[in-house]
Amino acid sequence: QVQFVESGGGLVQPGGSLRLSCLASGSIFRFVSMGWYRQAPGKQRELVATISSAGGSTYYADSVKGRFTISRDNAKNTLYLQMNSLKPEDTAVYYCNSPTNSYSWGQGTQVTVSS
Repeated sequence: QVQFVESGGGLVQPGGSLRLSCLASGSIFRFVSMGWYRQAPGKQRELVATISSAGGSTYYADSVKGRFTISRDNAKNTLYLQMNSLKPEDTAVYYCNSPTNSYSWGQGTQVTVSS
């Protein structure tokens, strides 16, 4: 079983930046596509971005396209999300998981964008 530990969230002003990290346990990380998801209060969890196993293919939700960048380091079993030009509507708990192999969800990391 794979477990995920998300980190890097915090409070940031509109227009600011944050870099999220997701450390995965186990040895299968490098073989599976990965994604970042977020859940805002009172809303359903939504997919933000995905990346293929080798990192050559990415997908972004329209709401974050051009502002967020997903990347991975398979040698470190780590997934990243660089978030720039943050907006208040980006406020949510951010999670990582595989969109093709649903594993248990981690605790997530809180991102709050507010002045």
